[in-house]
Amino acid sequence: MTDRDPVASRPDTLNEIGVLRRREIEARIVAPLIERFATEFGRDRVLDLAREVVVEVARSQGRALAEMVGGNDLETFAGTLSAWTQDDALVVDVVNRTDTEYAFNVTRCRYAEMYRTLGIAELGALLSCNRDGTMIEGFNERIEFTRTQTIMSGASHCDFVYRLEPQETPVELG
Repeated sequence: MTDRDPVASRPDTLNEIGVLRRREIEARIVAPLIERFATEFGRDRVLDLAREVVVEVARSQGRALAEMVGGNDLETFAGTLSAWTQDDALVVDVVNRTDTEYAFNVTRCRYAEMYRTLGIAELGALLSCNRDGTMIEGFNERIEFTRTQTIMSGASHCDFVYRLEPQETPVELG
C-alpha cells in the first residue's frame, strides 16, 4: 500500500474477531471484486495486482504485529500463533521450537475449508497462504520462511519452518 492510502495508515484492530473470521469477511468482498475486475481487465493482470497488494499488506501487518507485541524475535513470533489458530482455525503439530527455529505442520486448515465452501478455492492461496512469507519479512527481515506444501494446494499438511538467521558479527582487525 502507498503512503497516501488512508486505510493502511490506520491502526488494525480486526484480529480481535479472529483471523479465520476476518479472512472470510475479506474473501466475501474481495473475491467478487477480483472476478469483476478480471472480466474487465484480464484475469492474469488482476490476479498479479491482487497478489502484489496482499503481499504488501501482509508485510505491513508483520511490522505492526512486531510493534504491537513489543518485539520481533522468533519466540515472540511463535507466541502470536494463537491469533491464527483461534476458533480452531488450524490444527498444529510443533516439530521444533528453539531460539533459532520454529517448525510446525498444519494438519487441518479451516482457512482452506472455508475458501472451498465459498467456492473460491483457487483464490485461497492468493488471499491467505500468500501472506505467510511476506508477513514474517515485515515482522523481522532476519527470519527466513520456508514451506514446501500446503493443504490449500492439495497436500496432506502444510510444513512451516521459520529460521532466524544469525546476525553477522563484525570481524575485528588487529
